[in-house]
Amino acid sequence: MTATAPDLATLQPPPVLPADLVTAWDAVAAPLLVHDEVRIIHANAAMVRLLGYESEALLAMPFDAWATPEQRDALKHYGLQAIVQESLPPAMEIEALTVSGSLRSLELTARPLSLGGRRVNVLTVQDLSDIRHVQTSLLDVGRVLHQIIENSPVASFVLDAEHRVTHWNAACSKLTGKDGFDMMGRRDAWTAFYDEERPLLADLIIDGSIESQCVPLYEGRCRRSETIDDAYEVEAFFPKLDEGGRWLYFTAAPLMDAQGAVVGAIETLQDVTQRRRSEEELRRHRAELEELVSERTAELLLTHHELEAFLENASVGIVTTLDSRIVRGNRKFAEIFELGDTLPSGVPTRTFFASDEDFRSLGEVAFPVLTRGESLQHEMEMVSLKGKRLWIQMIAYVANPHDRHAQTWWLLQDRTEVRRVQRELEENYHRIKLTNTRLEEAQNQLLQAEKMASIGQLAAGVAHEINNPIGFVSSNMSTLRGYVEPMFGLLDTMQAAPPDALPAEVSQALRELDRRIDLEFVKEDLPQLLDESEDGLVRVKKIVQDLKDFSRVDHADWQDADLNAGLDSTLNVVMNEVKYKADVKKDYGSLPPVRCIAAQLNQVFMNLIVNAAHAIPQRGEIRLRTRAEDGWVWVEVADTGTGMSEEVRRRIFEPFFTTKPVGKGTGLGLSLSYSIIQKHAGRIEVESTPGEGTTFRVWIPVQPPPPDTVPG
Repeated sequence: MTATAPDLATLQPPPVLPADLVTAWDAVAAPLLVHDEVRIIHANAAMVRLLGYESEALLAMPFDAWATPEQRDALKHYGLQAIVQESLPPAMEIEALTVSGSLRSLELTARPLSLGGRRVNVLTVQDLSDIRHVQTSLLDVGRVLHQIIENSPVASFVLDAEHRVTHWNAACSKLTGKDGFDMMGRRDAWTAFYDEERPLLADLIIDGSIESQCVPLYEGRCRRSETIDDAYEVEAFFPKLDEGGRWLYFTAAPLMDAQGAVVGAIETLQDVTQRRRSEEELRRHRAELEELVSERTAELLLTHHELEAFLENASVGIVTTLDSRIVRGNRKFAEIFELGDTLPSGVPTRTFFASDEDFRSLGEVAFPVLTRGESLQHEMEMVSLKGKRLWIQMIAYVANPHDRHAQTWWLLQDRTEVRRVQRELEENYHRIKLTNTRLEEAQNQLLQAEKMASIGQLAAGVAHEINNPIGFVSSNMSTLRGYVEPMFGLLDTMQAAPPDALPAEVSQALRELDRRIDLEFVKEDLPQLLDESEDGLVRVKKIVQDLKDFSRVDHADWQDADLNAGLDSTLNVVMNEVKYKADVKKDYGSLPPVRCIAAQLNQVFMNLIVNAAHAIPQRGEIRLRTRAEDGWVWVEVADTGTGMSEEVRRRIFEPFFTTKPVGKGTGLGLSLSYSIIQKHAGRIEVESTPGEGTTFRVWIPVQPPPPDTVPG
């Protein structure tokens, strides 16, 4: 008979449960659930805890809703069958889905019951989840143990209580040459190791005869394990294994049941043939080594005596120190440091330093080097026992940097005389270098002076050659002006005369001339042309004079000069370099006459102005300022160019240093300018900001000291 759920439309209300029956069900410790054909009508506290639902929520559910979706139909069928059939249905297992989403394995037992003429089903539940977990864990452990034994690189086999082989892993098969499949279940495991029957170590443990049979069978090589209780270990040679036999180290331990009875034994085997052969080879090498050591000891003793003789007679001082005291020192050390009859041993090392500071400084240099295991090379001043100052070159090393009690070896060489000669050579070198520098500066100044003299002579010659034609051109211009003005007066008179006052031919000629050259325009333009020509002659005279003033070939000695005028003359000479790059702004103060060599200062001004123009990439400004202050005058040249970095600013006065491209500058301009200002007992100050510009300020004393007392 197949049970089907009633139609929801014809669903009857749940039967009324007797109170004493509900009380009895709630008192049951096992989970219990009661349902009719459709719904759950009661669940005790244990069932509520098992499924995790609130009691009200559970009672509102169909009786099969707490099963997993895959098993709801099975649960529904089981519950309905239990209600309709008379016989008791068998128990069934089902997966329940709790409110938290976890799965529980449950065993259900159905017991139908009639209440008020209606059939209901009482399900008692047993939670099998923990039992299933334990069973699964045991199976997993068994598989893991089997894999551990089977896959272990250590050869092993297991015998049961009847001495049958139950495990024979792959490593054991490889070691013995016996396949594990063939060995399983056999009682003669000894055949893998011996030609004649004899018990294995595992057999003795199973029989309990290990104590009595261990000595006769293994000749005293059998001993209890120090790490495993009731286990024994042996190392023995097995001639049957492999060609030439194998040495095996094997251990056997009992396997016991829960009551402590021996149910078998496990035996592990390790091939130690290579180790035994290595030990044998090591013993042979040890004997050879002992013989070699005996020979080398004799050789070392001889070498020691030779080394002692070498150290004592070496040409350098040799000492060893420990804890800031000398342990030993050779003859040369005693000679260098004038020990006389004093023995080096025990003398504090501080004795041979002029001060505590020298002593500490050597320690600060030596300690980090020596502790790294490196050798120290150093030179410093020391003193002999009699107070004589010495210059000592030293090499030091520690025999064992990791041993704080290891001695430090010092090799000391007296370099006092060499140091003295070296200092003299260094002083001579510096004097020669200084002299050479001065010679270079003098040569550069001489070349510049010769160049300026040549320019001056050329300027004087040009001025002489130009002044002569300029003179008669200027004179002729004045004469021409005297000729032109009366002539224009005559023409005016003739044009103003009545028409019949002049012959017709003359009147016609005047009209034709006026038409051809426009006499009115000529009368206006010709005086302007004469004025412009005379102005050009004045400018040519000024340029020639400025060129002469700049070179000052006729004033090459010290004299009183107007620096404002010199600055203007220099600016006019270099204007062609400047006018296309910058606008020049002047701010001159009132200056007293300055005692100087004007041509040389003009050269300084020229270098500063030209450099300022070259420092301006496009169009900028050059500012010239002069002032007098407390017996000094200063001339300032400032530009709005690219400026200089601090590194360049420090080097600008070095000879041959230039930032200009190759072929564009010699690097001598500022160097010569610096020398000229020094010669005038002055100074040059420089301020520069990259991207903003540079300012040079030249200070010159109004009355410098006599030339012989000025440096350079």
